[in-house]
Amino acid sequence: MNTYLLLKTVHILSSVLLVGTGFGSAFYLFFANRSDNVQAQAVVSRLVVRADLWFTTPAALVQPLSGLLLMHLAGWTLATPWLALSLGLYGLAGACWLPVLWLQVRMARMAEDAAARGQALPGDYRRYARLWEALGYPAFVAMLAIYALMVNKPALWAQ
Repeated sequence: MNTYLLLKTVHILSSVLLVGTGFGSAFYLFFANRSDNVQAQAVVSRLVVRADLWFTTPAALVQPLSGLLLMHLAGWTLATPWLALSLGLYGLAGACWLPVLWLQVRMARMAEDAAARGQALPGDYRRYARLWEALGYPAFVAMLAIYALMVNKPALWAQ
């Protein structure tokens, strides 16, 4: 296997890990938050933070590095339309994800504290959960659009 194909494999696998972990953990936290079960919210939010730190963050770092190396090896430039749009969408997803990570950490702490004390979640938890969800939608749609751009490499506008 040549360098390009090895790097392409790493890029694809890290994108699957990034989007798959993000979607899977969002799925579980979304439904845990609707259960109104503080114990479930505490466990799930703690595990979502862990998944983001262990899997999503490393994959999010590998993606631009492997992508830029692939771009160089293939002879593309940042002016290539589908690449430029992909990078812009990745920036949008990242701009949504960074506050999401902060919100998840705060939500996990609130849920663990409430569960340990046998109390209801504070009002901030629900506010944070709504913001977490609102930021997740554009980030996920952006990542799906990036997949479409990577696969199709459309000529979007003249270079």
